[in-house]
Amino acid sequence: MKEPPIKAAVLPVTPYQQNCSLVWCTATKRAAVIDPGGDLERLKALIAQQGVTLEKVLLTHGHLDHASGAAKLAREFGVKIEGPHKDDLFLLEELGRNKVRPGFGDAENCLPDRWLEDGDTITVGEATFGVRHCPGHTPGHVVIYHDIARVAFVGDVLFRGSVGRTDFPRGNHQQLVDSITQRLWPLGDDITFVPGHGDTSTFGWERKTNPYVSDLALGN
Repeated sequence: MKEPPIKAAVLPVTPYQQNCSLVWCTATKRAAVIDPGGDLERLKALIAQQGVTLEKVLLTHGHLDHASGAAKLAREFGVKIEGPHKDDLFLLEELGRNKVRPGFGDAENCLPDRWLEDGDTITVGEATFGVRHCPGHTPGHVVIYHDIARVAFVGDVLFRGSVGRTDFPRGNHQQLVDSITQRLWPLGDDITFVPGHGDTSTFGWERKTNPYVSDLALGN
């Protein structure tokens, strides 16, 4: 069966302006929300506007601005949560504390229905996405990508001109660099990526210009 095209819409949410993505299979109009950190009413309006049916919630990692709204959104739509990797459980078990923060009133602790491992696949409608476990920013961070569409949703691993912070609990800078160079670069320079914050870029552009992980910066 030929892989159907996908579409995506990006909505910055929460006071952190985190890029929450709605992705859907154009053949079935079945969709997934990636990293619903909050602003659930705006997310539900986007789902309705695009005329898609939410099938699942996907998480790249367990930080408050990416995952705080996941449990409530999944419950309201009667769908399951997939991701991140199990090493982020300690973060997901603390999400409810964020309810006191301005802009995070939907925050709830979260236990995914499925943990993701490196090399796993995710289906959304008839579309298939790949998974790369990319620890460093958090130990259980994953990247979700669609090989045919040449797009990746990288959470806080990589940004246009920067990389994810590693000064959080269980962060590790060298591990982050290794994740990017060993698990993302091999996907191809032409991959466009949606970061957790800010503008999109391509892996190829970051390999040329990123001061932290370019080939020149790493002496490659």
